Amino acid sequence: MRAIIIGAGIAGLATALRLHQIGWDTLIVERAPARRGGGYAVTFGGIGYDAAERLGILADLRAKSFDTTELVYHKPNGERRFALDRATIAATTGPRSITILRGDLETVLYDKVHGHTEIRFGATLTAVDQDERAVRVTLSDGTLVEGDLLVGADGLHSATRALLFGPEENFLLDLEHKVAVFMLDQRPASIAPGATGTLSSNGRTAAVISVGDGRNVAFFGYRTDHARPGEDVGTELKRVYGDLGWVIPEALAGLKRADSVYFDTISQVVAPQWSNGRVVLLGDAAWCVTLFAGYGSSLAVGGADRLGTELAAHPGDIPAALAAWEAAIRPEAERKQKLGRRVKGVYAPASPLLLWLTQLPLRLAALPPVRRYMTRRFIKG
Repeated sequence: MRAIIIGAGIAGLATALRLHQIGWDTLIVERAPARRGGGYAVTFGGIGYDAAERLGILADLRAKSFDTTELVYHKPNGERRFALDRATIAATTGPRSITILRGDLETVLYDKVHGHTEIRFGATLTAVDQDERAVRVTLSDGTLVEGDLLVGADGLHSATRALLFGPEENFLLDLEHKVAVFMLDQRPASIAPGATGTLSSNGRTAAVISVGDGRNVAFFGYRTDHARPGEDVGTELKRVYGDLGWVIPEALAGLKRADSVYFDTISQVVAPQWSNGRVVLLGDAAWCVTLFAGYGSSLAVGGADRLGTELAAHPGDIPAALAAWEAAIRPEAERKQKLGRRVKGVYAPASPLLLWLTQLPLRLAALPPVRRYMTRRFIKG
């Protein structure tokens, strides 16, 4: 059995690893010319954590994970509002989770699969044809590839979804925010090693995260009423954040030296079905819960793991396997999507009152009695 996987991100690589474990051959097709690193930090837990144990990658993920020693909330001028220490942060996440860069999660998966799967960079699919026997994919380099299954793991703007399920506008739900993320080549002096600093002001949030090994991530998220159509990332960030102090000027200067920048609107994918014959969507291409829910990487790895399980349980009957897989994963994805839609209004609070209300639970979590309760609840069970 052979699977053609479109996308060499977390979802695609995890799928290749899981299918290899059940005896499938895989080909990964990636539109980027080479692997990309960095990305924002994610809390990896839930079904992803459980799947990582079964896939045999948990120890490698833990080796690349990092602990935030302090989470500091700042005023726009840089003064400290309040901070959460390591123990309080741990009490809010629970024991079966880690914090890791998306790029480091990809690296662990890539190291596990590149020796037994072919990865073609700089290509994507341009046409798909399928019947009861096979699926045939035409790639942008002119080659024709045949397999038993096509997995569209090519992200929010999925070419697979556009070809097989319909135009993008039929599926994207705009959550009215934009985000820009990039690696900084040096840590601002006011950000301690291992710490995260963040501020929110008038519908804008910014953070600098020290993630270990001397690496630092700049993160900007803001409501789209601040945006202007067609404006490039450098111009837009300078205009939107230019009146703020703290480390914002240093981070914006670092943008000019960044190797790559993730810059996009924040949107969910709402699709009534994730499969069509021998074609299945997985990861952000299928559900994209967004960073508001904070569960996309976990769902991608957990979804890939379950896909392999169902394919192994339904040998020779791919449509039945895909139906069983979707029935198992969709409830979890939809719960996280609802969470993302519910919390979007507090992500970059538009008013001082809303900012105070959203930060109140965090201030309470820093109080010793509340933290002890959370530790008993989440850490000790």
